[in-house]
Amino acid sequence: MATSKSKGSPSRKLMHGLSSDVQLHIRGVPFSLNRELLAARSEKLAALLKENPEDDLSHLLGDIPTDSETFELVARFCHGFDVSLSPENVIKVLCLAHYLGMTEIKSSNNLAKKACFYFQNNILPSWNKCIKALKSAETILQQAADLSLVDACAESIITKVLQDPGLLGEPMRNVTTTDDDSENEENAYKPNVRRRLFVLDWKSEDLTLLSIALYEPIIRAMVLREVPLEYVASSLFHYLNKWVFPGAKGEDDDPSPYERNSQREIIEAVERLMPQERGLIPCSLLSQMLRSAIILDADTECKSGLEIRIGKQLDQATVKDLLIPAQGYAKEEQYDTESVKRILKNFYSNYTSKDTSGLVVVAELVDDFLAEVASDIDLKLNTFLSLAELSQAASGGTNRNSDGMYRAIDIYLDKHRYLTDREREEICRVLDCSKMSPEACEHAAQNEKLPVRVMVQILFSVQLKLKDTVAKRTPGGPNNRLLKLEADDEDARGTSSSEEEMMKAEMEKMGSKVIELEKECDMMRREIQRSNYQHRNQNGKTSMWKEMKRKLGCMTSMHETNCHVKKKKVHPR
Repeated sequence: MATSKSKGSPSRKLMHGLSSDVQLHIRGVPFSLNRELLAARSEKLAALLKENPEDDLSHLLGDIPTDSETFELVARFCHGFDVSLSPENVIKVLCLAHYLGMTEIKSSNNLAKKACFYFQNNILPSWNKCIKALKSAETILQQAADLSLVDACAESIITKVLQDPGLLGEPMRNVTTTDDDSENEENAYKPNVRRRLFVLDWKSEDLTLLSIALYEPIIRAMVLREVPLEYVASSLFHYLNKWVFPGAKGEDDDPSPYERNSQREIIEAVERLMPQERGLIPCSLLSQMLRSAIILDADTECKSGLEIRIGKQLDQATVKDLLIPAQGYAKEEQYDTESVKRILKNFYSNYTSKDTSGLVVVAELVDDFLAEVASDIDLKLNTFLSLAELSQAASGGTNRNSDGMYRAIDIYLDKHRYLTDREREEICRVLDCSKMSPEACEHAAQNEKLPVRVMVQILFSVQLKLKDTVAKRTPGGPNNRLLKLEADDEDARGTSSSEEEMMKAEMEKMGSKVIELEKECDMMRREIQRSNYQHRNQNGKTSMWKEMKRKLGCMTSMHETNCHVKKKKVHPR
């Protein structure tokens, strides 16, 4: 139909040589059409031709809602040729036929009627064809919406999903996986479109083909019509995986500004659509969304909504889920710890269970997170302490072990050697020495990075535990009956009583040493501050440490419980 194409096309031959041709340019493509045939089918073109007898009407059709391919189909129909309708062109043809006034009022068996019949009987009954038709309408969305064609397709899709939610994809399996089991994790969270047998047209199309402008209202309507939320969540994940995550993961080149804007719009819309129920969407996916939202500079509501969702099920998260890279040119730390703090606060504010196991799990998660980020040389002391205090406060009163916190503190002190004595004491303030395992205590007792006062506290805690152990094994304690079976004679009982008295004396001695040591530490600190550090030699340092160990009692008969004598490195489990 276009003069620049298809030299041997039937339409070109039919119109060639006619004296009453009219010239049109549609989206830059020229057309030469018969004036009378156009006027017989189109009410709009008939009026334009009557008012404007000149040959070229292009300037009057500048706002025509179509493309050159669709206009050629309409022109062929006007010239008496069959029009091949399909899911990819029927909505465009319908919109153009309506715009040109090609209705039954103008002439019988007109194009609008034929296209409407095809749409009603061939498109709406089919899942695949509805999606293809909607996809084709994205360039003329407003015109299609005004004619209720979008609503008709959407209603057909929603009705089918209500009958078979599996059309949206199988629900995600929210399983617990290890960091090494990445392949299992990927399969666990991957929704698969349900295959159907013996259906001729079944290679299932899914809603991820649609733009967010079409996808969002359809999904919102499904939620209102009570489509099972696990299937909705599956579709949302599939949509993100198609349109946002590949670029956000860095697998492709950096997206253009237009692509970034599109991805940001998508992730904000998907966050609004996400169900609020705990556990429907895995923490790993929510964390991946939050990273993408930060990278794409999504709005505050989007990022806050994702943090709240992660917080609600933080006891299902892993350390990897909390490692959110900091963004921006002025970033001071490697990870976005402020976001992690907000997530923690959301978890604690929403935790209503009487079972404290969830609190312990999250406290241990924070310990592991702190150990992971502690090696960041730019991690501020206040940031470390604020996270540790959140964990400590929420898990207070539980029987959780302090080894994880000790490990994080040890790594932080090792990577931040410039800290002052006061700062090192401040960071150790969050460590509960009484809940450290024997292995951790042994390591800490040899750890010269720890402040002396903290080491004394750990040694004192070891002595208290030892005292409790001896007390329980004496006559009258919980294990009295067992002791009588093992040692029933008077000598054994006398020995136990003697050991208890010796331990009591040692504990009193240790208490005095703690007080004395604190005074000595204060005096030494002042002495060091007054001294000239550049002229102080290594021998002086060594003798000072030996003097400190002597005051601790590490060079006396107490060496069995003090670990400075034998410098064996043992790491906490």
